Amino acid sequence: MKITTRQKEGQNWISRYKLYQFPFWLLYNYIWWVVAVGDPVVVMKNLLFTPYSIKFSFYVVFQTIAVCINLYYLLPKYLAKGRYALYISYLLLITLATSVIIVSGYFFSAFLSGRPISNLYGKNASFFSFFSTALPSTMASMTLALSIKLTKNWIQTQRHQQLLEKEKLETELKFLKYQFNPHFLFNSINSIFFLIHKNPDKASDSLAKFSDLLRHQLYECNDNQILLDKEISYLHNFIELEKLRQNDRLRIDFQLTGYHAKPLAIAPFILMTFVENAFKHVSKHTDEVNWIAIRLHIDQTHLLHFTVSNSTSPNASGDVVDYGGIGLHNVQRRLDLIYPGKYNLKINNDGSRFDIELLLQTEEAVSGDGIQLKPDLALAI
Repeated sequence: MKITTRQKEGQNWISRYKLYQFPFWLLYNYIWWVVAVGDPVVVMKNLLFTPYSIKFSFYVVFQTIAVCINLYYLLPKYLAKGRYALYISYLLLITLATSVIIVSGYFFSAFLSGRPISNLYGKNASFFSFFSTALPSTMASMTLALSIKLTKNWIQTQRHQQLLEKEKLETELKFLKYQFNPHFLFNSINSIFFLIHKNPDKASDSLAKFSDLLRHQLYECNDNQILLDKEISYLHNFIELEKLRQNDRLRIDFQLTGYHAKPLAIAPFILMTFVENAFKHVSKHTDEVNWIAIRLHIDQTHLLHFTVSNSTSPNASGDVVDYGGIGLHNVQRRLDLIYPGKYNLKINNDGSRFDIELLLQTEEAVSGDGIQLKPDLALAI
């Protein structure tokens, strides 16, 4: 299953079909001809009023086609995937084929003009003399295009990395400010304190969960990617402490389904953001059931399906999209930066319930232990 972000609307049709390539290579070949002849006026007259325009058009059209095949097919299909031998082989084949086609333009121009080829291009004109000109020209065009493309990709990668680092720092600061706010800390510690005499075993277990929660928040989530099992353990501990604070006033249902034998990686707090939001904005009914339902499923392709639903009060519907002080646009921005083209986020709010559905294509972690979620395993908390 392919996950895509919101489709770009109003895309310019010139960019869509790469038509800007033609004027660029037209200008490129014109400049080279001017350098060879030394007079731009003479070159322009030859282009407009002589058979040389046909030969020139072969250079522009077929070098443009060769460049596009290299940039938009060979590069992503072979070079980007490390298949270097195949990439070089196909690149040489296309370069040679393009040069041969360009050579045919010389003969074609002579045929249409009705003049001998030697009269147009000199007495030494031959296939090999034309090929010795067309091949270096084509190689220069392919090299220039590849250099521009790789430089552009490098600049985009650097900008993306800078945005990612900036976003990571901003997110960490905001989570430190909003996630573990004094209200949450006070209520959790206070609830554990009252449990010490009433139920020492449960108080000890809750204190351990609280300690794990703080450890994960302060030390284990500093990398761009963490193990998925750590994120899920963090969710468990957070939900247990919230249940302790709610004193059974809230029905919480947390279900994990699916299976993965290999360790998977995920950006920290991607899932936690939506869970924290559900607890913050869940309804406070006194005559109805207040509830939160969380579903997490991982299929064999490592596609993560995560849904969070909660009951809401009608008068709170306007604030429910404010995720723990971070904001919906910031959550989506993190997903855009970290998982471009690999997620789909749906949000629905009908006034009585708030639903979030996240489809996220995860990847295997480089190291660490994975978790195994057996099919149909349901944990009602």
